[in-house]
Amino acid sequence: MSFAGSLERRWYQDRPPPWWTLPLAVLYGAIVHVRRGLYRRGWKRGERLPVPVIVVGNLTVGGAGKTPLVIALVEALRARGFHPGVVSRGYGGDAEAPLLLDGAPDPRRVGDEPALIRLRTSAPVATGRERAAAARLLTAHGVDVVIADDGLQHYALARDVEICVIDGGRGFGNGRLLPAGPLREPPSRLREVDFVVRNGGTATGDETPMRLQAGHAYSPGEPARRRPLESFAGMRVHAVAGIGNPARFFAMLRGFGIEPVEHAFPDHHPYAAGDLVFGDALPLLMTEKDAVKCRAFAHGDAWAVPVSAQLPEAFFDAVASKAGEKTARSRLG
Repeated sequence: MSFAGSLERRWYQDRPPPWWTLPLAVLYGAIVHVRRGLYRRGWKRGERLPVPVIVVGNLTVGGAGKTPLVIALVEALRARGFHPGVVSRGYGGDAEAPLLLDGAPDPRRVGDEPALIRLRTSAPVATGRERAAAARLLTAHGVDVVIADDGLQHYALARDVEICVIDGGRGFGNGRLLPAGPLREPPSRLREVDFVVRNGGTATGDETPMRLQAGHAYSPGEPARRRPLESFAGMRVHAVAGIGNPARFFAMLRGFGIEPVEHAFPDHHPYAAGDLVFGDALPLLMTEKDAVKCRAFAHGDAWAVPVSAQLPEAFFDAVASKAGEKTARSRLG
């Protein structure tokens, strides 16, 4: 296990953080406080778009379920009469300038999550290190609401709705700021967001519950070739996950009665064909986010496992209502 992986594992254990991380966490916290204060007091201003912006993010490093929620939001807003688009930083891609994805996005160029969102929803998706510039590409193509995949801490893009996703299994770990713990911002930041979504576990208070539901597995190279995930029950399989929290994927497979041989890769791992060779004939199951990067060489008995975010319709109604309020104000103004 790498040094970074060992440190991250410790964040979620009942052990004190390494002593050297504590002063760094204090320094990091001061920087976060000052930076946030500059925007709150108006000394720095985020760019405001002519359409509503909905940010889906989290407070911790690593995956919490943001991308499945973004996909669900695209579908829900579209069903309510909006024309949504998605903006993303494009982690894992090498494109530097703002880029509007085409119908066959290359994950090596645009990143795995934006490619997955584009393929799953067919909605306009733009990537760029400067999210505001990328979002402008969307508004020029008829998008009337922008969803930012991640970016809760990217204040250079002004937002109208903030949604924070919490990993219901891991929570906030030891509750400390980076690098002593997994937090990008203190938990008090939750008081400022519009919606708190808990992915798994038990939602409390005003939190919205979310569940990830697995769909039929499909061949990455031949998406029309599908089989029920239940058909792998009782089987030993190689399980590949290069996501923020690989343990969630492995646990999901066990819930279907599948016995996974776990292969956890770093988040946004750039796969090569050799990464999927394990020297036996066992089936291979991987997350859909990994599969978009393996379509050229994941053949035979390799299968992608898609997941869909399940949330109450009242949540989507409330988000759409807030987005609609911004649209109405813009028309009046």
